[in-house]
Amino acid sequence: MKQNESSITALIASFSRAYHSQNDLPIIFNDYLAKDLLSQREFSEIRDNMINGIQFFNKAIAERFKDHPEEILKWITQVQLSPTPLARAAFCEKVLLNEVILGLEQYVILGAGLDTFCFRHLELGNKLEIFEVDHPATQEFKIKRLTYAGLKMPNHLHFVPMDFTKKFSYQTLINKGFDENKKTFFSLLGVSYYLTKEENSSLIKYLFAKVPSGSSIVFDYADETLFEEKGMSNRVENMVKMASASGEPMKSSFAYNELEKTLEKSGLLIYEHLSPTTINELYFRNRTDYLSAFETIHFIHAVKK
Repeated sequence: MKQNESSITALIASFSRAYHSQNDLPIIFNDYLAKDLLSQREFSEIRDNMINGIQFFNKAIAERFKDHPEEILKWITQVQLSPTPLARAAFCEKVLLNEVILGLEQYVILGAGLDTFCFRHLELGNKLEIFEVDHPATQEFKIKRLTYAGLKMPNHLHFVPMDFTKKFSYQTLINKGFDENKKTFFSLLGVSYYLTKEENSSLIKYLFAKVPSGSSIVFDYADETLFEEKGMSNRVENMVKMASASGEPMKSSFAYNELEKTLEKSGLLIYEHLSPTTINELYFRNRTDYLSAFETIHFIHAVKK
């Protein structure tokens, strides 16, 4: 991952969260700080690029709303860009905050990007050590964004530069203050698709090799229909095509039973599984806009025995 690629990926993710918090009702996941991590120029450039790209996503929508750019932007963000990131973030933070009530002391965010959890929950400063693991270029970019937003770095936030998709290093974590004897919660959001099945299995096995019983992970994954399902307005097919065109193709999808066995090999049991139908019911029910759960994406909360 190059500097500019990490920056663009992080900025687009922040854009989708910012757009949602400012424009959508009801709010699924309120990242009210996301807007502060983008300059007005960056927000406008991403907005314009989204609108100008509507022909790729849906020619009928492009024609229908050709004189209404804001409606085009709403369609793209709500249909293609935002549903999975919003719902998985809401699910992950619900699980995490419940774990904190149960005595959790460490949170490791794998692929943190421009995540703002730490800054939205400063009240946890004396309870929870937070370790953000990401590519060095992404973290350098994030530090600049935080400075731009005027956000002061809390003492319980630790940046851990690491390309964990290639090799995960506990020593690098420990050097930043991580204690492998403490119950730990991992989040791995928007990552599993881009690793092979073997890489996913190896990463999870290594993550849980040392942490104590009761440690857990939340992650999202694509089911076995990923490469056949077109989805509403071809959005699943578009997602796969965009990933391939960006040079980071989607590599893996899992049947539930297959994933269950993979987790069992690492000593993990599935505590909670959200299918697309369940995700839609929990986070998108009774909406009057375009937002709905992606057809092939599931969420898992797995716990070490």
